[in-house]
Amino acid sequence: MSTTRRHVLGTTATVMGALALPAIGRAAGPEFVYKLGVDLPAVHPTAIWAQNAAERIKTETDGRLEIQVFPNGALGSSTDMTSQVRAGALEFLSQSGPVISQLVPVAAINTVGFAFKSEDEVWRALDGDLGGHIREQIEKAGLVVMDRIWSLGFRQITTGTAPIRAPADLKGLKIRVPPGAIFISLFRALNASPTSLNYNEMYVALQNHVVDAQENPVGVLVAARLYEVQKFLSVTNHMWAGYWMLANRRAFQALPPEVQATASRILNESGLKQREQLALEESAYLKQLGDKGMSVNTTNPDEFRASLIEAGYYKEAKTRFGDAAWSILEKHTGPLG
Repeated sequence: MSTTRRHVLGTTATVMGALALPAIGRAAGPEFVYKLGVDLPAVHPTAIWAQNAAERIKTETDGRLEIQVFPNGALGSSTDMTSQVRAGALEFLSQSGPVISQLVPVAAINTVGFAFKSEDEVWRALDGDLGGHIREQIEKAGLVVMDRIWSLGFRQITTGTAPIRAPADLKGLKIRVPPGAIFISLFRALNASPTSLNYNEMYVALQNHVVDAQENPVGVLVAARLYEVQKFLSVTNHMWAGYWMLANRRAFQALPPEVQATASRILNESGLKQREQLALEESAYLKQLGDKGMSVNTTNPDEFRASLIEAGYYKEAKTRFGDAAWSILEKHTGPLG
């Protein structure tokens, strides 16, 4: 064989061998593509920071895990998405305690009416032993839950008819509440007429006067444009609301340990950033709602708390959640009822 022919064959073999090797530095597709459901609008801090977390996770796992965020209930109602994450059709979900409570009753304990007086109390409880107790029970139900709860803030009441200034103003009021027995029991104890509807049904129900009122944190009122169908905002601070970040256990455990650790860390860090943003924007939200034509008034929580004690609401709630969980709650709130 000639020297030239040997050179050509050798060069060809080298090139073919190089082509057979993985391309160094070439971006490969993600190993895992997961979905994250959020029932809130894309403009809400929860959806914004969920998207931020997804982008960071993709970057910090070198593209191995891609999380696609679906806000505004695009994957279904709150209850639908909870069923999906349990079944594995959805890998991640941002979900409120009262909805989770249909599966894990104690998940709603942070929404006991007029229990917390400030967000400082909330964070001491939910970043501490009360949150640990709730997460332990969620894990027992077969879901993975991140350490940090994301904030929705204190809930307020809006109406289309007249402001709420005292407990008596709630008598007979047709008010939309989210799914969850804790909402029904609170407003029944205050003599209102609650109707349980998923978030994505709320606007139309108010617009068509199926209900005359609803209750939500002010950030949700702005994001959902409820000022278009409600006239009065009464600052009651009747419940504190938050969203736990959940994952399907099988899907989460399918991730390599280092990817699990990165995803958990970033979701928790993003939850803390989401809390900060929401707290900074609360006063701006109230101003926006006033600028949009809503009449805003404040209330005295002591009056509502007294009505609930008289109605036996706290005794019933203690029975529902059990002595152990109730004891942890009262360690942070003081005696209730």
